[in-house]
Order: sequence, then structure tokens, then C-alpha cells
Amino acid sequence: MELPFAESYKIKMVETIRRSTRQEREAWIKEAKFNLFNLKSDHVFIDLLTDSGTGAMSDKQWSAMMLGDESYAGARSYHNMKKAMKDIFNFDYFLPTHQGRAAENVLFSVLVKEGHVVPGNSHFDTTKGHIEFRKAKAIDCTIDEAFDTTAIHPFKGNIDLNKLEKVLNDNPKEKVPFVIITLTNNTAGGQPVSMENIKAVATLSKKHEIPVLFDSARFAENAYFIKTREEGYAGKTIKEIVLEMYEYADFATMSSKKDAIVNMGGFIGFKDQEIFRQACTYNIMFEGFITYGGMSGRDMNALAQGLDEGTEFDYLETRIKQVEYLGNKLIEYGIPIQQPIGGHAVFIDAKKMLPNVPKEQYIAQTLGVEVYIEAGIRGVEIGTLLADRDPATRENRYPELELLRLAIPRRTYTNNHMDVIAAALKNVYDRRDSITSGYNILWEAPIMRHFTVELEKS
Repeated sequence: MELPFAESYKIKMVETIRRSTRQEREAWIKEAKFNLFNLKSDHVFIDLLTDSGTGAMSDKQWSAMMLGDESYAGARSYHNMKKAMKDIFNFDYFLPTHQGRAAENVLFSVLVKEGHVVPGNSHFDTTKGHIEFRKAKAIDCTIDEAFDTTAIHPFKGNIDLNKLEKVLNDNPKEKVPFVIITLTNNTAGGQPVSMENIKAVATLSKKHEIPVLFDSARFAENAYFIKTREEGYAGKTIKEIVLEMYEYADFATMSSKKDAIVNMGGFIGFKDQEIFRQACTYNIMFEGFITYGGMSGRDMNALAQGLDEGTEFDYLETRIKQVEYLGNKLIEYGIPIQQPIGGHAVFIDAKKMLPNVPKEQYIAQTLGVEVYIEAGIRGVEIGTLLADRDPATRENRYPELELLRLAIPRRTYTNNHMDVIAAALKNVYDRRDSITSGYNILWEAPIMRHFTVELEKS
């Protein structure tokens, strides 16, 4: 008999979570103004809001934290992280930051100016927010297959080279500070980018004398998909694939709360010493000295260890197979999801799930509220609320996809929890015809509104 798959870890500590009643959840979500971000964590049974900083660290990571050097400048922990940056990514220059959006803030303060355009593959919310805050424009060049949730394509995160070339031909190089490749492409459904596409984008960008920036939040998951889906990479290790990927990056930002499996931390990697030096000024202003950048020594130690663990195949296989397990359960129940199943989350196609809710009433957010009321499961809307308003017209931007993201924390939940999630979605799907209205906005922030928006029933 062939042995079944089992996790590549055992559990050493547990945390109690409480089941609530439907009546309690209906009251709590109303108090939260129907914004899932406003819920208390104690009011959530299975929390799939994000996989950012919510994973379980290993015994080696906790041990590394105890060895943290909290010196203000030149700490051993900084040099541990510096070595990891060189070993994993081959960056000679880097700045630690407290998380990914801080890395974007520092780097974009150097590179992005008013009137710039930044092409890439479905910029995530903070990336687009930092671009638009500086009165620049993010241009999505993702391949069209990404916007058809039923289309099977192994690398739906790819950049369409024709779309990118049009942007680069239509704009002088002085207006394009960089091309961004998001690894994996979160907004399009946790979809990977192929090595072939990475190389082609880098070649095209170099032809136009434009640098390439990697948003590296889930770079290791991307490398896993290259290994398992792309010809010529099956025999390579994850670390070998990562080094090849980063040959084509001029800069990198990372929220290390994802693939480095830490609760807090990030970085900027550089190949250009002059840009590094310019960024140092902003890092000191916004984050802290250049050898700690808003992080404690113990967190830098945990991050360095996490980069090593997070680029091992056994860990990644266990992590991604759990996401796949949930996705396959939902497919079995007939629930429409982005296919093929991505790396860090399962993305529900809310338009198909709730066909009777008008787009003006925030379909994916409506689905998120229904799933929470059903079973205390918290996901996050990747749809019209997140797409925000057009900076010029202030009209809602309606993206091609309205998705509810169910992001799976690393090494945190069991497959029994996945079964509960799938059953809850099935229950909502079975009563989808009775869900005919969504929500209206009571109050919203001028940018990145989805975090703090207040809603009322339509």
C-alpha cells in the first residue's frame, strides 16, 4: 500500500479557539459595521483574513529569538540576516524594515515621483496605495487568462509581454521607475510567475533601460510552482531556483511575515549601491537605523532562520498541499474558485457564488460576511472595496474578478479545520439564491479604504 501524505512537522504547542453561536456572530459583525477587519480575534473561530504574520514559528526560530542581539547598531542579528540575504537572494545590499509596506514606503520614496507609471502584474493593495499616494499610476499587465477563474494555466501570475511593451513604448524611460513582478501574484489568486516569464520581463525591461523590482512576499511558494510545473526545474532545489529567479531582480521588497514565517519583519534588497545609499536616509527617517530598521534583534534572527526553512521543499510541499486540499474540497462541492489552486490561499469567485447581488453592493464583501455568520470563518475581500476609487474621478473601480480570499496561515490549522471551512462554504452556496443584496458604504478612508470602511446593509 502506498503511504498517504503527512505533514513534515509535529505539534509542540496549541492555542485554544472558541466556537461562537450564529446569534453572537450576527451581533458582532453588525457592531463591526460589516467590516471583517473590525472583528475582535476572539470572535473568530478560523481566521483566514491573512497568511501574513499568522503562521506558527518553528523550534529553531524560537531558539534563534533567544539569541537575539539588541544592540542599536551592528548587532549580530543584523549580520545573521545579512548572510541570509546573500545566501538566499545574492543581494549585497539590504535594509531591514518592520514589514513589507514599510519596505515599499522607503524604496518608493526614492524611486516613485508624481506622474510616473508603474507596470506590473496585479499590484497588491499597499503597493498600489504607495504608488497612487505619490500621484503615480499603477498599470496592470497581467495575462488575460488570470481573469477567467475556470481557465487552467500553470502560471496565471505571468506578465503579458505585449501589454508591458506597450506601456514601455508609450512612456519615456524617465517616467517608468521600475517594472514590478509580484511573486506569487496575490490579487490574481495566489498565482505563480514562470521562470520563462521572469526572464522575458527582465530582458524587455533591460532593453528599455528600466529596472525590475520583485515583490517577494511569497517568493518561495513561487519557486515551488516553478519546480513542480515548469519544464527543466524538477531536479533543482528550491534554493537553486530562488537564486536563479533573483538574478533578474534589481531590487526586492518583502513582507517577511509570509514566506519567512515570522510574525513581523521585512526588507529591501538592492544590487545598486547608490539607490541603497539614498534609501538609507528614508530608512533612518521612517524605520530606524540601517542595521535594525524597525525590527528587534530577536526578530531578525527568527527571520534569517525562517528564510532558510521557508526555502526547503518538504516544508513548502506540506504548506501548499493543505491549500490544495481545501481547494479540491470546494471544487468537489461545486463551489467556483480560481483555478488552478494557488499557493497561499483559495480564492472564491464571488460573482459566480452570489449571482444575485448587484456589483454596486460589494459582492465579495457580502460573501465574506455570509461565511463569517455561517461558521465564524474570517476571509478577506479582494474585489471592489480593495480596488478603491479612481484617483481622478473618485468613482468605484470594478475589477474583472470579485474574489473572497481564504488565506491559510502556515503550520497553524489542521485539515479538520479545512473540512469545516469547506462545509461552511457549501452551506452558503446552497442558499445563494436567497442572497440578493449586499452593503452600502457609510464611511471610507481616502485611500486603502477596505481596511477601515464602515458599511450598512443595502
